[in-house]
Amino acid sequence: MNALPTRKLEAYRYADIDALASVWSDLSPPETIEIAAQQKLQQIWLPSADDVQIRRVELTVREGASVTIFALNTASRYGRIELDVRLHEGAHFAFHAANIGAGKATLEIVTTVRHLAPAATSRQIIRSVLGGKATGSYLGKVAVARDAQQSDSEQSVKAMLLDRGATANAKPELEIYADDVKCAHGATVGELDREQLFYAAARGLDPASARALLLEGFIGGLWDEIVGDDATDDGAIADLARAALKAIA
Repeated sequence: MNALPTRKLEAYRYADIDALASVWSDLSPPETIEIAAQQKLQQIWLPSADDVQIRRVELTVREGASVTIFALNTASRYGRIELDVRLHEGAHFAFHAANIGAGKATLEIVTTVRHLAPAATSRQIIRSVLGGKATGSYLGKVAVARDAQQSDSEQSVKAMLLDRGATANAKPELEIYADDVKCAHGATVGELDREQLFYAAARGLDPASARALLLEGFIGGLWDEIVGDDATDDGAIADLARAALKAIA
């Protein structure tokens, strides 16, 4: 393995370096996935029970192929998801992910999506719910090459802070060298709406249940596009997210 990174590196600016050090020597190289032209792939990434969880993937999506990934990041100490995606002509990539944590958890999603050829599309939707002194971060770079005309990319990043000690970091980034593109990004950080909480309480919900219900609505749409034979994992990821939200509500 290479030397342990430091926070001087942009991709590790918010990382829990001590937690990373505890598993660094055992980390394998990034998993390499290549999707052949015109093929379709859907994956659901569920969290494990480990307090430190790191997933690193290098993904190549060939001409006309499509990849959709759904991910839940809930490690109790340090969770990190790294994605490096290369899109060829007419390829499509979608990433729907949630950071949910409390205590002193550090949760990171770091992505680089490279539009290498014309007419590729990418969509990233990231939601974070953070309580206690947890830190949730999204660092996402979309790089559009000079020949990648008619690229279409969107990044939507939203975070909900439940306590004053919680921290959300959002850094969507565009690097565009082509002329004919449609690229957009947006990031917001907020807290639960007091009027909605009052309304839920008026309907007979206790405060914790009301908070959990609103938080489920905040991230619930992330899983709506799961299709086909992954119905079981669809329920699993929704159930795990719901349990994580109830634990911190």
